[in-house]
Amino acid sequence: MVQHLLGRRGAARIALIPPEVLEALNDGLVHTVNLNEFLALDLPRLARNVARAIGLDPASERLDDTLAMLSAFKPVKRHEHVARALYDLTEPRDDRDGIAHKLATHASDVARCWAAQWTMFSSLALPRKLDSTWRFAADPHFGVREIAWMAVRDEIAGSVDEAVELLAAWATHPDPNIRRFASEATRPRGVWCAQIETLKAEPWRALPLLEPLKADPSRYVQNSVANWLNDASKTQPEWVDETCTRWIRVSRAPETNYIVRRARRSLTRL
Repeated sequence: MVQHLLGRRGAARIALIPPEVLEALNDGLVHTVNLNEFLALDLPRLARNVARAIGLDPASERLDDTLAMLSAFKPVKRHEHVARALYDLTEPRDDRDGIAHKLATHASDVARCWAAQWTMFSSLALPRKLDSTWRFAADPHFGVREIAWMAVRDEIAGSVDEAVELLAAWATHPDPNIRRFASEATRPRGVWCAQIETLKAEPWRALPLLEPLKADPSRYVQNSVANWLNDASKTQPEWVDETCTRWIRVSRAPETNYIVRRARRSLTRL
């Protein structure tokens, strides 16, 4: 039983992670609670345990080959390779949808990250990809939510206007995780991802997503919107300043003040 581990506080250093926690993490029984636990994972062991749990052969040649070369890649990239191997193993299977569901609902947040990454490998058009990503954008674990927007980032960058139109409903959704996705997935620069050149040059094209969020009650969303505008201020400082000035004029909400103050942090250094 691992119920007593679910509400734990993460260790301050990898060396301080209790052996019982590491065992549960590598068996795929619990989610990670901080970066130290994520970095401490025995990825080959976890991958094989997850494969077994969702009905795939944990000793398959395809998976073995991938796990053998993981050390050649940076930590985050390793997960993409594991996800791809699991995806490829399902390709000839009639029960592929059932396996995908098991992966997407797995107790391990890392397994659900791999499920979110499956979206990257599919040939679905952007509307269908976003539909597939929804459940991961709303996931209770922060790591899965980050992988969710990264999984569709390239398609969004390649079709900005379509993405803005499709994400407009996300920006007004009751769930703050969904609203945050609309902002975070379209950030002109972003973190650990390709930049969106179109929005660096013309950030106003994403205003239909930003306007509904200018006084958002969630600090999680507020920080994303502020970071979005801060990104844009590196290439279009005048537009960001004008947008912030207008928001302050039309909204007296403290949430707007917070967003604007953070959004202007690079402008104040110019």
